[in-house]
Amino acid sequence: MKKDKLHIHWYPGHIAKAERQLKEKLSLVDVVIEVRDARLPLTSSYANIEKFLGDKPRLLLLNKADLVNNDELKTWVDYLKTSAGCPVIISDTKKGGNIPKIVNTAVKLSEPRIQALMAKGLLRRPARAVVVGMPNVGKSSVINLLTKSSKTKTGAKAGVTRQQQWVRINPQLDLLDTPGIIPTRQDDQEQAVKLAFVSSVSENAYSPEPVAQALLDMLSDEKHKDTLTEYYKTSDLTLEGIAMARNWLIKAENPDTERTAKYILKDYREGRLGKFILDELPKE
Repeated sequence: MKKDKLHIHWYPGHIAKAERQLKEKLSLVDVVIEVRDARLPLTSSYANIEKFLGDKPRLLLLNKADLVNNDELKTWVDYLKTSAGCPVIISDTKKGGNIPKIVNTAVKLSEPRIQALMAKGLLRRPARAVVVGMPNVGKSSVINLLTKSSKTKTGAKAGVTRQQQWVRINPQLDLLDTPGIIPTRQDDQEQAVKLAFVSSVSENAYSPEPVAQALLDMLSDEKHKDTLTEYYKTSDLTLEGIAMARNWLIKAENPDTERTAKYILKDYREGRLGKFILDELPKE
């Protein structure tokens, strides 16, 4: 196997553009719905999100909850409510649960801002929300679920922008129909690799073999090793070992590590290797 160096490549020009577009969207709304991947409650967040939000209230969604252990996730919810200082809701866009709770919480968080506008003599209007998050955490799925029962397009808002489209969720809430992409600006390669595990990094930014092996190394601890050994029918939890166990060979009977790496990443992303959270709960 060719030993590719494990490194995730970032593109600062794209990051600057994403930051600018995110700021533009945040300037239009009263409340921010931040979506994170439940498998990476910390890693799928953005370190400077508070800087972008300013004084805007935030609702935190831990999405893809069907891919993690429920008891473990509840512990994370309790931790994030305190550390992030905002409401935290578990979300599973496949089943579509908790949508009423998301809507009601977003409206409630927006009320102080709406009251402040009314105090200035303006008429009450629906709260305005935007869904934000890193790539592939499920932002579009959340938007689709929120807008499923109401396809009412409210058009551009006077005094806001002519280029943004809004959807009336109910009489109390309008939603920007395009998500805000949080730029993946990490200098920490460990964070970058974790994001690659869950497809929050473009496949063009890394080679699958070192990333898949890094995932195997992480899951070869006492907690997960037995699960992997049983699933792949081998105790040799390397790309070569799993390729040989699956009889995935190329010419001269060499293990096809590229094919194996792609399957391992797919197995993890689709939950076939077990339901667990890759981040460690901070010891505080």
